[in-house]
Formats: sequence, C-alpha cells, structure tokens
Amino acid sequence: MRQILIPLSCALALSATALWAEDDDPGGVLNPDEMTWRSVLDRAEDGETGMVLCATGYMLTKSGDHAAARTLFRNCAEAGYTGAMTWMSQLDNNGLGGDYDPEASAAWDQQAAELGDPVGKFNHGLNLMRGHGIAKDEVLGRRYVDEAASEGLEIAQRLQGAGYDLDEVTPDADNWKYAPLF
Repeated sequence: MRQILIPLSCALALSATALWAEDDDPGGVLNPDEMTWRSVLDRAEDGETGMVLCATGYMLTKSGDHAAARTLFRNCAEAGYTGAMTWMSQLDNNGLGGDYDPEASAAWDQQAAELGDPVGKFNHGLNLMRGHGIAKDEVLGRRYVDEAASEGLEIAQRLQGAGYDLDEVTPDADNWKYAPLF
C-alpha cells in the first residue's frame, strides 16, 4: 500500500479553506427547500407575498391547515390581493384557523368589492342583503350582485335568475348563521 504524504502546510491550508467556506455566507442556506410546505410557511411568516405564494393558501386551507392559510392569506390580502381577501372572509365566516367573526368577514368582502373583485362584490352583496356582519341594505346588496353578474360571475347570475332568493346560493346547513339575532 502506498502512502500519500501531505505536507503539514498543505493540511493546514485545506482545513483553513474549509473554515473560510463556511463563513462565506453565515446566514445562507445551501440547497434551500424551495418547493416544500415548510418553505411556503417560512416565507409567509416572513411576510413575503406574490401571486404563486398567495395561491398556495388555497392548498393549505383545503388540506386543513387553516392557521397557516390564514397567515399566508392575511399577508397577501394586506398586500392588495383581492382573492386573498375573499379567502380571509371565508376563514372568518366559518371560524377556520381563528374565531368565527362575521364583522371581519364582511369587512374583507367589502374591501375586495371596493377594489373591483367580482367575487368580493357578490359576497359583499350577499352580506348586505342578509345584514350579516354589516348593516342590512337589500337595495345596495342587489346592486353589488348585479355588478358581479354583469362581470360574468355565474353564481351572481344564478341569484339574479332566482329573483334574489338567497336560498338559491346558500346551503341549508348555514341558515343558523344568517338568522336574525333578535
């Protein structure tokens, strides 16, 4: 067997090179988890937003991780993504990942509607027609539903076609939620 002798100065230089390589970027990550749930959640916790990242909230909430979806959707909604606003409304209106909060739900829908989102307009219209989380105003509610319908939102068109009968678009299981409180 043949021995390879490395001079002491070379050995020291090699070990010093290894130490320096570790210090090049002490805050960096080699081969980061770019396409994992953990990566998405870390980015959301850091307040990052973007169309693809915001869309990931849908998969999070459908997988049952409503708290994580809420974090992601809140960041995206606060950054102006109207689709995330309507998802925040859905989470608040159903107590998913947080408390049941019809006022917060209605506020998210109203914000999305005011920014021109057809789903936000439809939801805001429903909230106004029911007086759910916001003062009841059937005339204004129908106006928002009509705008959503004119923009091609099929469920809004369906509600118009049913003469604004809210049972057309609301499951029976939700009737308790929309009943008058007095």
